[in-house]
Amino acid sequence: MLYTLHVKDLALISEQEIEFGEGLNILTGETGAGKSVIIGSVNLALGGRADKDMIRSGAEYALIELTFFVDDPVTLSRIKDMDLPVSEDGTVLLSRKILPGRNICKVGGESVTLAQLRSLGELLINIHGQNEHQSLLSRTKQLEILDKYCGESLGSLKKELGDVWSGYEMLKKRYEATDMDEAARKREADLASYELEEITGADLREGEDEELENRYRKMSGSMKITEALDGAEQSLFADNAGAADLIAKALSDLSSVSGIDDDAKGLYDQLMELDSLLSDFRRSMSDYLSDMEFDDREYEEVEERLNLINRLKDKYGRSIEDILSYADEKQKELDILSNLEEERAAIKDEMDSAYAKALELCMKISAIRKNCAKELADKLIKALTDLNFLDVRFEIQIRPDEKRIGNGGYDEAEYMISTNPGEALRPLGDIASGGELSRVMLALKTVMADHDDIASVIFDEIDTGISGITAWKVSEKLGQLAGSHQIICITHLPQIAAMYDDHFLIEKGLDGGRTISRIRKLTQEESITELGRMLGSGDMTEAVRDNAVEMRNKAVKVKERKA
Repeated sequence: MLYTLHVKDLALISEQEIEFGEGLNILTGETGAGKSVIIGSVNLALGGRADKDMIRSGAEYALIELTFFVDDPVTLSRIKDMDLPVSEDGTVLLSRKILPGRNICKVGGESVTLAQLRSLGELLINIHGQNEHQSLLSRTKQLEILDKYCGESLGSLKKELGDVWSGYEMLKKRYEATDMDEAARKREADLASYELEEITGADLREGEDEELENRYRKMSGSMKITEALDGAEQSLFADNAGAADLIAKALSDLSSVSGIDDDAKGLYDQLMELDSLLSDFRRSMSDYLSDMEFDDREYEEVEERLNLINRLKDKYGRSIEDILSYADEKQKELDILSNLEEERAAIKDEMDSAYAKALELCMKISAIRKNCAKELADKLIKALTDLNFLDVRFEIQIRPDEKRIGNGGYDEAEYMISTNPGEALRPLGDIASGGELSRVMLALKTVMADHDDIASVIFDEIDTGISGITAWKVSEKLGQLAGSHQIICITHLPQIAAMYDDHFLIEKGLDGGRTISRIRKLTQEESITELGRMLGSGDMTEAVRDNAVEMRNKAVKVKERKA
């Protein structure tokens, strides 16, 4: 659920923090008080389009923070799969700082992209406004809702179909790639044969390039190495002046006293060890120098071999492993080209088999959709009747077409409705007004409550085009939905507002000569006063107050009855 909303320096809001409740949160206020800014700020925090003009005049930036509490294991797992931080108690903190020219988005203190913010928002909250109501007219959206209702039985089949269809499309690409005339086949075969011969003729060995490069570096630097070693030998072993002769003289000097004192003996032994190490070093250096004899022919052979390998790398890969792998692919390609007709026939058989399997899965998916469509339509009729569609008929038509086969099946879904007796069923978009469409969306949301992992829902403009008894029916349905979801609803109708669990008032005022919007949670008595204002009376007379109290009491009884 959405626990808190914190807004700073956004439009008419200086700084506000709102703590929402679990059930039905009602937001009311006079026209122009800033109700749209509240919902807009939630949209912005979830990655909606921002503009620098939204920053409050005189402020450096605007800040919106949302704190969610998530206890659903499936949602928590999805958030973690997105590699986004969640605290141990299930708290998720989103923030967005809007500056001129850039945005800073964070989740749990870690910077994220706008795309990540939007993806996370889709897991945490649904926002239903006029645009979302209109999306219900899309057949793609209608099929998506039905599939969600169908649940896991359909989901597993769609996953299997996705795998089968992906395999089919890969086979189709292979089949199309081998569609060529004899001249093209011969050109492809000749090219593959040439490349294969060039690689195999080089007789490459893995790791050979590294060995050759080491040898090449050693031979290229052999003169410098030889000069250095000659200098070292002169310093260490020159007659009468080298370190070896000096150490030998020192040993001679110490030998005469090594038997007199143990410490002198120790020094003599250390010097003897040094003399021995120097002798070993001389032998190693002599062996190394013998290997350093420069061979022009060998140097040319190594250079030539390296040049060959590097040319092959330029053409076929960055390493010998890549080149050999390329050769394997060319051999397979050559085998296919040498037996092209047989290969195409084999691919075609696999394609036909995959298509037949996909078609079989499409038929199963379509059958499940048709069964669920009848069930969902029956539930929607009941929900729409509760919302004061007195003689409504509703049908979800499933239209299979093999030409549409794909990862999701081959069906098209269309929601058909009739709201008047004797009126034929017609597509939802052809007959539904704004008020009717918002009620259909609410009915769907209510029916789908048990199939929806998203705990929080915002309704904006849910009361568009309705009044009287219909408004009361919508209010009851919102109260019912609030039993399983956190609902945040902006309304101008007292019938809907009366069903609140928490009631917030948005009002406009002055602070330091500047206009600001404020929002505050109302007490029971303040809520009655606000309901009286919404009933349309300029004065809070006793009759108006009694009417507001009666409306609230009626709402409380409805909630108790449904609890």
